[in-house]
Amino acid sequence: MSRAAATELICPAGTPAALRTAIDAGADAVYTGFRDRTNARNFPGLNFSREEMKRAIDHAHGSGVKLFIAVNTFAAAEDPGPWRQAIDDAARLGADAAIVADIAVADYAARNHPELRLHLSVQASASTLEAISLFRREFNIQRVILPRTLTVAELARLIPRTPVEVEVFLFGAMGVMAEGRCALSSYVTGISPNLGGACSPAEHVRYEQKPDGSLVSRLGRHAISIAKPGEAAGYPTLCRGCYRTNGRSFYALEEPTSLNAVSAIPALLAAGVRAFKIEGRQRGRAYVGEVVAAMRKALDAAMAGKAPQTLATKHVAEGHHETLGGYDKAWH
Repeated sequence: MSRAAATELICPAGTPAALRTAIDAGADAVYTGFRDRTNARNFPGLNFSREEMKRAIDHAHGSGVKLFIAVNTFAAAEDPGPWRQAIDDAARLGADAAIVADIAVADYAARNHPELRLHLSVQASASTLEAISLFRREFNIQRVILPRTLTVAELARLIPRTPVEVEVFLFGAMGVMAEGRCALSSYVTGISPNLGGACSPAEHVRYEQKPDGSLVSRLGRHAISIAKPGEAAGYPTLCRGCYRTNGRSFYALEEPTSLNAVSAIPALLAAGVRAFKIEGRQRGRAYVGEVVAAMRKALDAAMAGKAPQTLATKHVAEGHHETLGGYDKAWH
């Protein structure tokens, strides 16, 4: 049986090594993706072949851990075949759930693999009772992953009326845009994040070292930020770019920041949250091991009725900054 029968810690696994690390660090479930554009972390060197996925499922199940497969991009109108194949393979390989966003993909899964448990991805942007109920009624969705735009008070009002399990984010990168509705990088790269599976596709990312030691991060032809010598340089995304405007340089849209909702765990549990998710399939195994272990400790303490301990995770956060995000301040 999983360590937490009533509440799950859902952890990222972008590679087989990261999967093993997440399991060893205390994951109740891991989420992964196939090595193609059907998942929203479609970066070179990440994700799983079909053979690797089968071994990953066997290893997870042998450790008493669930494995979910993200098929959470939107199917191409001219060729939905890869998304249908991903659902077929998730069912064939024995995944514990498929995480879906596209209505057509959810419909295909429900019609052809009714035995396959479906979770509604945050990329579907379902945040109202009516939207969640529709997915439950039409496609038998068993769980919804809610966007990081709802306050704890809003969650407490929504969850008791929701006909499915609710999963929320606990730790990881976050953006100023509503999940599933951001197309910023497509204006620069021509590749839609919801279709191509990557915000700031790796083939468009460039780094340029300056004579003074500073590092310029570029997306396509555009400079996104400049890191001074010794300063951490994040992956270039448009929403977190440091731009020069009206004679000064600043983060015009959003400063690089990671969500850390450890202090909100008791309130989220009281609201009825069923599962807590860590973002980061694109991160390395060191990040996975450290963050999963920290969140495991915090969640166990909260479920035992103890105050979650403040943990030292800021050094792995984006920009070395952490926030409660929308949980304590309404998002508009």
